[in-house]
Amino acid sequence: MRWEALSFAELDTATLYKMMYLRQEVFVVEQDCPYQDADGDDLFATHLMGWSGDKLVAYLRMFEPSKKYVEASIGRVVTSPSVRGQGLGVEVMRRGIDLAHSRYSGISIRISAQTRLRRFYENLGFEVVGDGYMEDGIPHLPMVKQCDD
Repeated sequence: MRWEALSFAELDTATLYKMMYLRQEVFVVEQDCPYQDADGDDLFATHLMGWSGDKLVAYLRMFEPSKKYVEASIGRVVTSPSVRGQGLGVEVMRRGIDLAHSRYSGISIRISAQTRLRRFYENLGFEVVGDGYMEDGIPHLPMVKQCDD
């Protein structure tokens, strides 16, 4: 596995295509959730990508504090269906958490978690911090991981 974290300006067109393909493969097609994936926020995110050869198999985007929330934030966490069950979801999240803490020392991390993944995120140290809500027709929970510093 090869990991890289790039700003939007650092993405070449092939990488951008693979990123959008993976997100749409899972969030739009697999989860049967038509939504506007190209939301304009990618321009301000750091894109953490896990590669197996030339195939993008794990991804998330991270935002600096105050860009989306007071805290740093992580979203669009996804792994390719072809590698499920290999622990890459945990690995990409741990790498995203480490990246956020290294860049924004002393800052907590907020996520908008699909409710069905509550335990997954709780196992990574996130706690529910409010009431559930619907986002794009899918139940979500606001969750925060307090800074470990």
